[in-house]
Amino acid sequence: MEPDLKTSVKGEILAVKDLPTLPHVLDEVTSLIENPETSSEAIAKVISTDQVLSAKVLKMVNSPIYGFPGRISSIQHALVLLGFNVIRGIIISTSVFDMMVQAMKGLWEHSLGCATACNIIARRAGFEDPEEYAVAGLLHDLGKVVTAVQLPELHQRISETVQAKELTYFQAEKDVLGFGHDRINAWLARHWGLPPNIREAMARHHAPQLAEFYKPMSCVVHLGDFLVRLFEFGNAGDDQTSYLRPEALMELGFKMSDLDKVMDEMADQLLEVSDVTF
Repeated sequence: MEPDLKTSVKGEILAVKDLPTLPHVLDEVTSLIENPETSSEAIAKVISTDQVLSAKVLKMVNSPIYGFPGRISSIQHALVLLGFNVIRGIIISTSVFDMMVQAMKGLWEHSLGCATACNIIARRAGFEDPEEYAVAGLLHDLGKVVTAVQLPELHQRISETVQAKELTYFQAEKDVLGFGHDRINAWLARHWGLPPNIREAMARHHAPQLAEFYKPMSCVVHLGDFLVRLFEFGNAGDDQTSYLRPEALMELGFKMSDLDKVMDEMADQLLEVSDVTF
């Protein structure tokens, strides 16, 4: 069990017991996955027992983010095409959707935009399983939601600091809490047992040069976050442009002309993505 996360504010903690609860089918599916003999049919059957969740997952996998718009008709089909890591990430994001929408206006759209950008960037960089990069983009700001829900007064203070000092939300978090949502993400992802590549990207998207094991994924999310802010699609808690680390472009082998092509593709897709709500 993960310990609680202590902020630098006296007596304030982010408590494991107050983390959003995930649908119980995820626990069942996770234990099924541990058996290599388990078929995608068996996993799909468990997920399908939750009809509301299944409908949300199908809506999400058929969105333009994953590159199969309108073509996936069943949970089993989704599992075969996208893999369990992607489906698990989608289940988590749809489960906290209501919370995210209430906690921070525009954050869901920002997360969708980042997921869209990550898929486009990963494909252009020639990486396998671009959908996993998209899920890392979808989940990259979940730590902000946890602070907003558990520590609303500190969340308010972070937002005020953003305005008063003209900081990014990330800088303001460090100012108020003593750390940022990247650290909360690492804690969350461990608690929820997310795969290590997605976990590291969630924890290192502001400092991809420090990623140890899955640097390309951290760089993709870093660049996706930067570009979606440039488009002003959604809102990540501030209206600043984030710093683009040159190491991220070098790691991906990108030139400015590649960024232009990514942005052209993003411009086409973001209009369609903005409709994905639950």
